[in-house]
Parts: sequence; structure tokens; C-alpha cells
Amino acid sequence: MMKVRRYLRGSGRVLAFVFVASVIWLLFDMAALRLSMNDANSQLLKERVIREREMLKQQSRVTQLVNLGFKHPVQRVDLAATHAGGGALNPAGKLASVYRRGGRQRPPMLEDRKPQGNDILASDRFRSVASKHNDGGALHNSVTQKQGAPAHKKAVNLDLNIANGTQVPPSVQKIKPTHKIRADRARDSVGNEKVKDDLAKAGTKQAHLVKTTPRQPANKDVNRKEVKEEEKRVRTKDLDGGEETAKPAVRLQAGENSTALRKQSVHKVLSLDMTHSPRDVNALGQFGQAVIVNGDKDAEVRRRWNEGHFNVYLSDQIPVDRAIPDTRPDTCAQNLVHDNLPSTSVIFCFVDEVWSTLLRSVHSVLNRSPPHLLKEIILVDDFSTRDYLKGQLDEYMAQFPKVRIIRLKERQGLIRARLAGAAVAKGDVLTFLDSHIECNVGWLEPLLERVYLDRKKVPCPVIEVISDKDMSYMLVDNFQRGIFKWPLVFGWSAVPDEYIKKNNMTISDPIRCPVMAGGLFSIDKKYFFELGAYDPGLDVWGGENMEISFKIWMCGGEIEIIPCSRVGHIFRGQNPYKFPKDRQKTVERNLARVAEVWLDEYKDLFYGHGYLHLLDKKATDIGNLTEQIELRKKLKCKSFKWYLDNVYPDMKVSLVKAEGLVFNRGLRKCLALQKDSLSFETCDLSEQSQHFNFTWMKQIRQRDLCVAPQGKGSGFTLQLCDNTEPKLRWFYKSSSSALAEHFIADFASQHMCLEAERQSGSLRLNPCEPSNTFQKWQFTRYHA
Repeated sequence: MMKVRRYLRGSGRVLAFVFVASVIWLLFDMAALRLSMNDANSQLLKERVIREREMLKQQSRVTQLVNLGFKHPVQRVDLAATHAGGGALNPAGKLASVYRRGGRQRPPMLEDRKPQGNDILASDRFRSVASKHNDGGALHNSVTQKQGAPAHKKAVNLDLNIANGTQVPPSVQKIKPTHKIRADRARDSVGNEKVKDDLAKAGTKQAHLVKTTPRQPANKDVNRKEVKEEEKRVRTKDLDGGEETAKPAVRLQAGENSTALRKQSVHKVLSLDMTHSPRDVNALGQFGQAVIVNGDKDAEVRRRWNEGHFNVYLSDQIPVDRAIPDTRPDTCAQNLVHDNLPSTSVIFCFVDEVWSTLLRSVHSVLNRSPPHLLKEIILVDDFSTRDYLKGQLDEYMAQFPKVRIIRLKERQGLIRARLAGAAVAKGDVLTFLDSHIECNVGWLEPLLERVYLDRKKVPCPVIEVISDKDMSYMLVDNFQRGIFKWPLVFGWSAVPDEYIKKNNMTISDPIRCPVMAGGLFSIDKKYFFELGAYDPGLDVWGGENMEISFKIWMCGGEIEIIPCSRVGHIFRGQNPYKFPKDRQKTVERNLARVAEVWLDEYKDLFYGHGYLHLLDKKATDIGNLTEQIELRKKLKCKSFKWYLDNVYPDMKVSLVKAEGLVFNRGLRKCLALQKDSLSFETCDLSEQSQHFNFTWMKQIRQRDLCVAPQGKGSGFTLQLCDNTEPKLRWFYKSSSSALAEHFIADFASQHMCLEAERQSGSLRLNPCEPSNTFQKWQFTRYHA
């Protein structure tokens, strides 16, 4: 002990103090380093878990193909099925898990609480009408009066007149689709009196956000926190002109056709989903779930199938204002749109539509459209025969001031019915929708934004699939666009990868669309009539999507598919509508009008793909085209070749099927034109007299001359081509049979083939012989 004291005297004490301090400092430093490493490891682990979750989500998606002409690529949303007799088959917690935002789980039971005093109740009038027209009480959303609640409370008024009342890779990296289904986008959004107060307070200002009171999950602090975060996230500029919250930078550019950008103030896309009563999460088909019908109902399902050529029995069991999953890309909820968007008139045309699907279509527009942008909904009844679509429909729709019904006095067809609706529309933009659809949340503003930026843009929503069998809601793959194949057949096709990479397209960017599907799109009303609207000479249905698509592109406009706007549509395997005349002849006639007006020299491809019979004017009258041809000249529209080169360049097409020298295998010589007659010469590519084309009109042609039979004799000569003349047509390479290299006369009653005479070198028509080399012909180049 004495030795220790001796060492701690003087300088030894200082050294001891320094040593102890150094040890303590070292311990603190090591502890800090360890904490830092733990934080880094935790962050890496967290990122790894997130990546693995995303991979699992991608692997869990099931892609299904629905036959829509060229196969509409769809993915079934991973939702548990419900049973038509026993409600949900899965626990409520699992059901709610499909409704989430950014991976955060929403409350397991969106409706798992007793209605509070501020819930919006349906009016007595709505309740009585809904119960009266419920098709035997099948609809699950029948509105009931809440016990003990004040009777004067009404359903949310969606018709408040606001704002004058008057719609794959970030560079080259491939982005996987991340369609998260979000609860708060599809939640019931049951409003309260504050909704009306906020909207009324806005006056003539634009209401940028309709707030509703979120339902608080019981005993879930973390979920309450999420609700608060969500309220904070979607908050935009105060309606009274208060301070604006910070907004991300926005890229908004006006095109050359843009209306003057009067204001640059913007807000986030609204995700409204109103409802007239608290939603029943266990209702059949709720949240877009597939429904399994009891086996004992199969006979009823089959009996009612022909009413709409889909599962009408099941549709009547599903709420007319059911929630559906929000299938938009994640970035869409953050997109900014201008405050002063134009208003729209939504036009539904229908004939003998199923009651429940028509109501579901209308409710989806009312419930998920910003009220100040929805000027009106116009229902055009194309002379329906079903009783419930008359007085019963009038009574039901009377509760919605924005809905009005126009009834045609005789069957006009879709095209003229739409023209009738457009003629009376009061909105700045026309939005056409089919009558068996369900609009998704945030569907309208992205469409109207494109029109606002450029009045000659015609935006279309992504058309997703509602199953005709189980009424489930399915999302489509990204980067799909509408195209056509000959003879003017509409279909879906993926955007070429090279185009995606060249333009650095992201999952939410607008997609240039060569041909619209035709059933769902928005267009500036004035621009629609500047284009001449639809060709009024088109009958009933068919070809109108081709006509307006070619017209828009060739006359200065653009068609786009907007990934941030989604609308579900029931695709049916058969068209249920009756045509005043023969359906096939009606569609063929319409397509012939489109070809004659818009395809220029490429109309030969249309006729040559199976429509040569339409060239017989005695059998098919396509009507007067003078007005449409003059309209094209007036609008100074571009050529169809320009359209193919600039809008649809991946459509590789040639005006002829084969060209070059016509070589006869037997003579070992080539066909040649000498003065006005045909002969054979030694083959020489430099000789223009030996160059012929085999056209889509089935003609062997040199310039304006075609190979034709010579009067009453058996020889052949060249005469002026006439597309309507059957004697100028030949079958060639029309099959892989033994006669594939033979020119088979189309005008002969029996198989007669073009043959080279061995001695004289002239042409004859003789019975076809598969092994006869003098009947076999070859061109230098083939294009089809």
C-alpha cells in the first residue's frame, strides 16, 4: 500500500489519471462504434427485407389472358374469394390486408365499429327506391335508417355546384409493376356534415379536397398514427386561401395546342370514394373479390346469362357502390394536377343494359369524381325494351340532380346515340363510357389534366377487366396500347421495349396509342365537333373507334392511354345487342367507309384481307362519302403513310404481296410485256418490262395494267386494272398445298391455272396439275 502511495505522488499521479481517462475514453469510443455498426446493419437488413417483400409480391401475381381480339393481358388481383351463400371465406384481417398504402397495413376491419353520430345516412327517398328496385332484395347495399339517429341527415350530396359547376424504366432500368392495393383509396369515405360545410365554404372557389372522417380502429395506436399521417399527406392548399403546404416539384408543360395556362396552382390528385351508407366489408364482391356461386344456383346463373352475356345473377347480388382495389402505380397518388381543370359531361349510351351494372357504372362516377369537375351524367337510352329501364330508372335517378336521361324514339345504335348525348352536353369536355364499367379512384383528374395541357390530346383510361363469370376486378399489365391489324381488327399490344428505353418511360407516363378501344375516352367538346364528331354515315356499331382514331392522329391530335386513370370493364365473349340489320354486314359496311376515306392507297390491304366482296357496289352500298372527304381536305389532314411512319412505325406493311421478275419453272424464262402482248424472255432484272407486282387485290400487275383473259379466246393479255373486276383476280401462295406456286383463276368455276405453252411461249388457262412445272411461278421478292 505504501508503494502504491509513493508511485502516486507528483508526476505519478498525473500519469495514473491520464491512463484511467484513456481507458474510459477508449470504452466510450468502442461503444459508439458498435452502435454505429448496429445502425448500419439494421438499415441494410431493413432494405433487404423490403426488396424481398417486393420480389415475393411480384412472384405472387398471377397473369391471366382474356380474349379481347388479340388477348387483353390481365393480372388477377390477389383477393380471397367470397361465397355467394356464406359471406367471406377468409378472416376479416386478411381481407383488409389487400387495402394498404405504401406497404403499411390499414385497419383490419374498415367497417368493424358501430356507426357514429356523424355518419351520413341515406334519405328516405333513396332508401325506398333502392329497396323497391332491388331485384328481390339481392343487392347488399340496401340503405337502412340508423336507429336513434336524427332523421334529417341525408346522404352525401355529390351535386354541390363548385367552381361554377361548369374529367421500363426510369432510364434503361426495367421497373417491375408494383400495383399495391390501397385501403384508404378504396375505403368507404363515409362523409359527415363537415363535407357539406367545407364545400359550401369554398363557394365559387375550387374544392381541392373533400375530407371525410376516417374510421378509427379500436385499440390500434399504430393505425391511428397512420390515419393522421395520411391526413397530413393529402392536405393541400387551404380552401380559404391559407398557407400552402410544401409540394414536390412538378413538370407540367403546355403543348402547342394548349389553352392559355391561366393559373399555375396545382394540387395532388384527389382519391375520393363516397358512399351512401357504411360499407359492409362482408358483402359479396366487396373490394373486387371473386365470388363463388352455390352449385344449386347454377341453373339460375345459366338462365339469366343471356340477359347480358355475363353472370347477371351474381351482379345483382353485389353492391352497386362496392369498393374496388386501387390498382394505379404508386406514384399516381403523388401526381399534381392544375386547380382549374375543365368540367366534363360523362355520357353513357345503353340499350337493354342490365339494371345492376348500369347502376354500378353511374355510382362509380358519382362516388369517385370530384363534384366540381363533374358537370353532369347523361344517360342515352337507345330505345330499350326492358320495363325497368323506363319509369323505374327515372325514379331511381331522380335522386341525383346531375343525372339526366335522354330517350331515343327509335333504335339508332351506339354511334348516333353518342352524337345525341354530345349534342346536349354542357361540360367543357366529353367523357364517353360504356354502361358496364366501374371507375376507380382518382380516375377523372388525370384525363382532364391532359386535355387542359393540350386541347387536341384525347386521353383514355387504362381499361381493366371485370370478370364476366365471378365479377372479380383484374388489373392489366403495364405499357399496353391499342393497335389494329389487317383488316382493321382492333387489339392490344405491348409498347416496344426499344421505345420505352429510348424515351425513358416510367410506369405512370402517358402512352401513345395508335388506336383507341373506342368505349372509354375524354375529348375537348369543341375539338370533337371541329373534327366532325363521328362520321354520321356509320351505322349502329363497329369501326367508329378506327374512324375517330385515324381522324385524330392524321388531323393534328394525339391519343394517349393514361396509366394513372383506371376503369374496370366487363368484357363479354359475345355481343348481346341486336342490330336492325345483319350485324356482320353492318360492321363490314362501316369499315369500308373508314377505308375509303382514310386509308389512301393502303385500302387495298383492307379489301385484300377478305373484303373484296365489298367492292361490288350493287351488293354493298356504303353511302355517300363526299362530306367526309371534304372534311379531311378542310382539316388539312396528313396521309395514312404519315400515320404508319410516325404513329404506328412497328406496323411493317407493303403495298404489294410480291414483286420483281415472274419466273416460269418449266420454260426457265421470265414473263415480259412487249407492246400490248405478253411473252417470255431470258430473265434480266434491269429490264423494266419484266417487272410485275402481285397485289393485295390478287392482280398480276405492271403499273396500271393487269393480266387478263383475251376476249373469247384462251390467250391472255394486259388491260387496265379494275379492282371491282373478278376476272383479273388470281389465287397465289394462298395455302401451303401442292398448288401454292400456281396462279389459280378466281373467275373460273373449276380449278383452272395459268400455264406457259412449251412451244409457242404464250399463256393458256388449263386444268390445274400439281406436278406441272409449266404452271409454277416464282417472284423475285415476297412481302406477305
